[in-house]
Amino acid sequence: MGSYFCDKYNTNVLAMTKLSVNINKIATLRNSRGGNVPDLLKVAKDLESLGAQGITVHPRPDERHIRYQDARDLTQVVTTEFNIEGNPIQKFIDLVMETKPTQVTLVPDAVDAITSNAGWDTLKNKDFLTDVIAHFKSAGIRTSIFVDPVLEMIEGAKATGTDRIELYTESFAEGYAVGNEEAIRPYVESALLANELNLGINAGHDLSLKNIEFFKNSIPELLEVSIGHALMAESLYLGFETVINSYLKKLA
Repeated sequence: MGSYFCDKYNTNVLAMTKLSVNINKIATLRNSRGGNVPDLLKVAKDLESLGAQGITVHPRPDERHIRYQDARDLTQVVTTEFNIEGNPIQKFIDLVMETKPTQVTLVPDAVDAITSNAGWDTLKNKDFLTDVIAHFKSAGIRTSIFVDPVLEMIEGAKATGTDRIELYTESFAEGYAVGNEEAIRPYVESALLANELNLGINAGHDLSLKNIEFFKNSIPELLEVSIGHALMAESLYLGFETVINSYLKKLA
């Protein structure tokens, strides 16, 4: 697949997009046997040494993968950007205010969700999001809202005072996998609007080595991608060093 949308919308940007690696799956593997193998903190440090420009965790209330204590411990070892994702229930808010990561990404996942499956309705939740975002920003924490590529939701995000949005990319990934380059269109339109509104753009969910270059080359001013599941699966075959370097080349 080529750079049809990149050329059509003239959105090619030379600045590199940062790679933040979601390490939830490392915690899942560790938790499956108890103990501390693999060592989550060592993996985080190793990923940074191999070129990862950020570490992402998404603790859930049942702590089935990342534990709240993991987030606390990671603040002592992460030297790049630290991004904590999650639904801003009180326990999560308290954790973020305690650990003060570089960035907090607000995700509206249900307590029993296997993985994130929708962005915020930023219109219906405007007041709630505005209050939470103001709370985090008062502590100097950069804020991002997980949203679907819907223009009204982008406008709603801007009204909350957030610094950035994170585009939920599952529908793009599904379409691209079957050869549908048109699946990128709503993301390009959303990004163009975000640029006009002076909102930073992150992206994540089902991005992989197969689709990341096309996505990056199509989205204007893409600042950061957060990748976990695919990167971990690819690394089972290729190793962390090869996979991290491959992403960095495609994001350059």
